[in-house]
Amino acid sequence: MFDFLKRGVAEVDEAKASATGRVVAMQSSGRVAWSPRDTVSLTQTGFAGNPVGFRSVKLIAEAAAALPLVCQDACQRFDAHPVLGLIARPNGAQGRAELLEALYAQLLLSGDGYVEAVGGESGLPLELHVLRSDRMSVVPGADGWPVAYEYAVGGRKHRFDAAQAQAICHVRNFHPQDDHYGFSPMQAAATAVDVHNSASRWSKALLDNAARPSGAIIYKGADGQGAMTNDQYERLVSEMESHHQGARNAGRPMLLEGGLDWKPMGFSPSDMEFQKTKEAAAREIALAFGVPPMLIGIQGDATYANYQEAHRAFYRLTVLPLATRVTTVLAHWLSGFTGELVELKPDLDQVPALSAERDAQWARVAGADFLTDAEKRALLGLPVVAADE
Repeated sequence: MFDFLKRGVAEVDEAKASATGRVVAMQSSGRVAWSPRDTVSLTQTGFAGNPVGFRSVKLIAEAAAALPLVCQDACQRFDAHPVLGLIARPNGAQGRAELLEALYAQLLLSGDGYVEAVGGESGLPLELHVLRSDRMSVVPGADGWPVAYEYAVGGRKHRFDAAQAQAICHVRNFHPQDDHYGFSPMQAAATAVDVHNSASRWSKALLDNAARPSGAIIYKGADGQGAMTNDQYERLVSEMESHHQGARNAGRPMLLEGGLDWKPMGFSPSDMEFQKTKEAAAREIALAFGVPPMLIGIQGDATYANYQEAHRAFYRLTVLPLATRVTTVLAHWLSGFTGELVELKPDLDQVPALSAERDAQWARVAGADFLTDAEKRALLGLPVVAADE
């Protein structure tokens, strides 16, 4: 009877609008829902919406921005220098700490940091400004090297072309699969952030909505029936939601009518493991940023013997490498405006967390009789002293 339908289908040539249509049409109800991996979404979920990510970024950025900086060349260390003056007051709205904290935070959140130089065509810039990484895009040339930068905001774009290329200092993390943009720790921690946020939402739902019942109400009618009428069921559900669910009703006694029996229920082993999963995700987030979990209050971490050792490792392995790399790039960039090659780096002798290490190093170098004074100064990172001094 349906032969004419079969003939009609056979006569039509099948055509697909998309070659990947069959692939994207397949769906599964058990698929894990991960958050988007773009910079804006990662910043919202991993920084603004996650306490571990927020504290990790703030801890690193504030510690690195607070490091004392020294400016020197091959012959002397400067007590005062135009580069130091510019870094100390980069613009009318920010000081050194605010500018560097914003730059370090952009690197941690997006993998890229952009600094704009304003004014000073014949010398050092008059102002420095940190630009948002999610608004900046690199324009590559025919040879693959960047020829311009585009900054988009409010539906408008400002292009820094090749003639203005020196006005932008681009600091980026290493990315194994991208030639123009850096890889952020937030991307590496994205999966752990999703797990931690999901666990927090589950806990919130448990408190607000009694998402998991603490017991079961068993109904047994007088005539032996185990089923309630629709009106009885709706009334029971309404009373449970109004008088016995939520934090404000915690501990409120329950009055059961005839035929209803209460059977308490405890948490299953899988529910008890939920908190451990959340703590493990928090440790993974801290690990991605290089922050010892002990410093942000994560319990159960015994990687370091004490807090002082964890604090010293945090500066030695995370803060100092980041600050040294960024200040080196800034010094090289600013040297291009003046033609004077200077070095800008953290002053390790003024970092309290490293005082014990520096004291031991000074004593060890001072006691090395086989080294000349010039060699000792080089080992300590000090400039060479002229022969007449």
